[in-house]
Amino acid sequence: MFPSQTDVRETILIIDDHEQNLQILSTLLSAFGHDIIAATSGRQAFELLATRTPDLILLDVLMPEMNGIEVCRKIKEDVRWKDLPIIFLSAADDKNLIVEGLECGGVDYVTKPFNKAELLTRVRTHLALRRASKELRHLAEDKDELLGMLTHDLGNHLAGIHMNSIVLERQLDAIPVPCKPLIVNIVRSTELMTAFVQEFLANQSAERIRIKVGSVDLRAALEKVAERYAVVAGAKKITLAVELPEHPIYASADEEALARVLDNLLSNAIKFSPAGSGVTLAAGAGPLESTHFSVRDEGPGFTVEDQEKMFRRYGRLSARPTAGEHSTGLGLSIVKRLIESMNGRITVKSGERAGACITVRLPAAG
Repeated sequence: MFPSQTDVRETILIIDDHEQNLQILSTLLSAFGHDIIAATSGRQAFELLATRTPDLILLDVLMPEMNGIEVCRKIKEDVRWKDLPIIFLSAADDKNLIVEGLECGGVDYVTKPFNKAELLTRVRTHLALRRASKELRHLAEDKDELLGMLTHDLGNHLAGIHMNSIVLERQLDAIPVPCKPLIVNIVRSTELMTAFVQEFLANQSAERIRIKVGSVDLRAALEKVAERYAVVAGAKKITLAVELPEHPIYASADEEALARVLDNLLSNAIKFSPAGSGVTLAAGAGPLESTHFSVRDEGPGFTVEDQEKMFRRYGRLSARPTAGEHSTGLGLSIVKRLIESMNGRITVKSGERAGACITVRLPAAG
């Protein structure tokens, strides 16, 4: 159960170089149940932040040495404080600076001289939004943890059922005829459900990747994923071709996120391609300091309806895996999120009759 507004005293940090403003604001806000910490400069504010994280910051725009805009930027650069709501305190003629402040991470502003009702309303609004954001984050974390536990336990039980059903399948000659198709069905169903759980857990793991962009050799990444899926493609009699330049291609990307993207795209291409068809991986350097790679297949392609929902979570498309594989409908939505978090973009082209080409563009590494 989350604490209500009356259970906790929320802390507000006031940063203003005028002692009179600090006194007025401190008196007003403390009277309404808030804990107040105050700083007369940016330097002093960061000393306080290092020891105590507030729930809200009131920040004067015009201050000597380090103005409010500079303080805001520095706060937002630190992962510990980047989500703190900052309300700017400004004189009536500070409009241009206020716009700059809102662009660098501020959430609101209050003009001087202060209107008490307006100030309290804005403070209450942004404290309420922060509480709601925290509660939603906790709920999401609890949901992910519970779902992960359930899925993990389900996977363990399915593995046990699958193992026992395989043992029974090997004894079919000694089993009554009416029971034989039931055992075969159990084996097949547990295989599909186990594959579903494994894919779901892999995709859930991908959603929690913390993106750290660096220089990644795109050519080497494609070679690795092609090597990993060569056996899978061969088992389905699919020709896996790789068209890469001789020299490395350096993209600005996260290595783990890029590997997840490639796994999803290549496994999907193989999963939905018929026997005797081909899948091609290609990469190159593009104009305007960009890189690109593509995955082409000769499968059923995407209908217009598919293209409208293909990046939605759990969006099931019209095509079906060609060898009975399972699909969660999560893969492409996660692929899009990971690509965009690396400042890239994804495009899809589908032939009129068959085949599709998914292209990913990423910034070139400097």
